[in-house]
Amino acid sequence: MSKMVRGTMLLSGASFLSKFLGMIFVIPFYAIVGDAGGTLFAYAYTPYSIFISLSTVGIPLAVSKFVSKYNSLGDYETGMRMFKAGSTLMLFTGLVAFIVMFSTADWIASLQIRGDNSAITSNDVAYVIRMVSFALIIIPAMSIVRGFFQGHQSMGPTAVSQVIEQIVRILFILGGSYVIVFVLGGSKTTAVGFSAFAALLGALASCVILFLYWKKRKSHLQKQIDAQRYTYDLKTKDLFKELFRYAGPFVLVGLAIPLYQLVDQFTFEPAMNASGREDEWILASSVIMNYGHKIIIIPMTIATGLSLAMLPSLTEAFTKNKRETYTKLLNQALQVILVLVVPASAGIAMLSGEIYGSLFTMDDLGARAELMAWYAPVALLFGFITVTAGMLQGIDQQNYAVISLLTGLLVKILLNNQFIHLFGGKGAILGTALAALIAVIMNLWRLKTTIDFSFKQTIKRTMLITIFTAVMCVVILMLKLVLGIFLPFQEERWAAIVMLIFGVTVGGVVYLLLAYKSTLLEHVFDGKIPLIGRFMNR
Repeated sequence: MSKMVRGTMLLSGASFLSKFLGMIFVIPFYAIVGDAGGTLFAYAYTPYSIFISLSTVGIPLAVSKFVSKYNSLGDYETGMRMFKAGSTLMLFTGLVAFIVMFSTADWIASLQIRGDNSAITSNDVAYVIRMVSFALIIIPAMSIVRGFFQGHQSMGPTAVSQVIEQIVRILFILGGSYVIVFVLGGSKTTAVGFSAFAALLGALASCVILFLYWKKRKSHLQKQIDAQRYTYDLKTKDLFKELFRYAGPFVLVGLAIPLYQLVDQFTFEPAMNASGREDEWILASSVIMNYGHKIIIIPMTIATGLSLAMLPSLTEAFTKNKRETYTKLLNQALQVILVLVVPASAGIAMLSGEIYGSLFTMDDLGARAELMAWYAPVALLFGFITVTAGMLQGIDQQNYAVISLLTGLLVKILLNNQFIHLFGGKGAILGTALAALIAVIMNLWRLKTTIDFSFKQTIKRTMLITIFTAVMCVVILMLKLVLGIFLPFQEERWAAIVMLIFGVTVGGVVYLLLAYKSTLLEHVFDGKIPLIGRFMNR
């Protein structure tokens, strides 16, 4: 199995586990704070995600590319100098971002919530925004350490620290919110505020893990520097000049999904109220912006891990002009996304009611399940945005990634209100899907025209993936029809859980069996898949 795929599996596994924990924790969190609390959490967390991207200005991933490039040239000292200078910069930008977000919380909240007759007020949102802003002080500097290790094609520190960060954060969220609401008798707004503050506590735990990795590997890194024969000896000004040339596009790549959500948050409540759906907006927003979003975003973690793992290898191959190598990496990246995310998204859509009912609530299940089923395929587009933008950055076309993402965002801004007026909650989903699709098409076109990239192999395997996914969906549908005779899974939570277990197990086995026996998995993953192989050959 290639180095890129190993790195992808490690980062994707860590990212998946992190997102899975993030999904699981919202089950008890929903029981504590409900729809209104979940929506409040999302209304504060999206601006926080944007401030994170702005405060890091794309530096961590740019450092990954920078270090990988100079390592491939045998100049380890330049990468180390960049890391030290970048860390100082991140400490400064993180502090500035905290001050700005904390001081503008009231203004940000007033743009999102414009009425005081709702279960959520702008004062509630402002309070939670202030609580989450404290994490900005340390997260940018922490992120650059991850980027440095990734540049050395070492994905372990990022993977382990990411999981530990999520575990600590969740423990404080659930423990703190439970104590505040049920022991101290505090408000749900206070509980959500403390839950947001837990982002800082999780980040501190991650810093401890990264420090231990750094301490362990410091001597090895120093040996590389001592053994090198040549350094480019760039001035600090030139270091930052090259770094920011890489970094700018990474900002928008990281911002793409939060910006789509921010457009929803600025337009959703007013548009729903104006179209006579004032009784529906909290339920719909809780699905689209928080609870349902956490579920459909899980398949996208594969894309996130893939883009992080691909960038150093792709940059090295492109720097050394190894056309065959980087063409193979690009094809493999697209196919990994398709072979895993397509069936996952389809499965979520087919089992949306069972998933939502099992994890959160059976109340108004039809409306919630319909929204999540519409939203599920967008995960594939989110994944392609992340990966194709990473591809363009790897072949020094990062500026075009900015153009495509801005074009998609403009479409979202122009059409979102109209779509929500016409289709209600589904309109926000359609606006996001159209915007993401446009960005993906533009990125793929640029790949084709810049390096004469051939999609022929990927298209052939996509047809096979589509057929296998369709078979899986038919099997799940038949299973639901048969088990529906005995199980009231649309009415009872226990039945929804049973149906979900059967659906995921049978559907997953059918797809994996078809993909494995056809050698599709072997070709996509550049070798045999040991665990699946042993399972399928029994």
